[in-house]
Amino acid sequence: MNTSPSVIVFDVNETLSDMSPMAQRFEDVGAPAQLAKLWFATLLRDGFALTAAGASHPFAELAVDALRTVLYGVDLERDTDAAVDHVISGFTELTVHPDVPDGIRTLRASGQRLVTLTNGSTQVSERLLTDAGIRGQFEALLSVEDAGIWKPARGAYEYAARTCGTKPADMVLVAVHPWDIDGAARAGLTTAWIDRSGSPYPASFTPPSLRASDLTDLAAQLT
Repeated sequence: MNTSPSVIVFDVNETLSDMSPMAQRFEDVGAPAQLAKLWFATLLRDGFALTAAGASHPFAELAVDALRTVLYGVDLERDTDAAVDHVISGFTELTVHPDVPDGIRTLRASGQRLVTLTNGSTQVSERLLTDAGIRGQFEALLSVEDAGIWKPARGAYEYAARTCGTKPADMVLVAVHPWDIDGAARAGLTTAWIDRSGSPYPASFTPPSLRASDLTDLAAQLT
């Protein structure tokens, strides 16, 4: 295991951003709060399915399609278009988890190169990190939209390595999603799983190189 990677690559959605406020957005339009998790899972499923079929569509487009699917048949308090707009706008207004700013600053202060790699857009990452006051800690904000293939496909991680001018083996992928950890590991990266909920790690996926409860804990392990 490479415990001294040259580049730390961060997933963005749920790893850095706190998506819990999305539940309120669903309630605002008269939908059950638990549909927020179903919506995001549906969005990821569809993105992965297209990737497996050799296709790729922007995250934002799939987000809207998945939202219309999960809202279908729900007795909403506003028309569907307005409900979709309200929920989607909430996604663009998310903030980072409380541990993120200090953890990121500690890692950067130790001399680590920091980048993001998201299945979403770089614009969302830019706003999220700028609002948190930590955009300057990151060397680059990367998106699979420029790679032409979603994570967890090998090509997404290889794109990040090429862009950073390094080898996959000299990178560590930080994520809360076991599917992302597994994909990165298969592409040759060191991996760090952020287990914010205490949930078990799926036995069918490649285990992470490191485990941490949050970014503060991770920084203590890597610095």
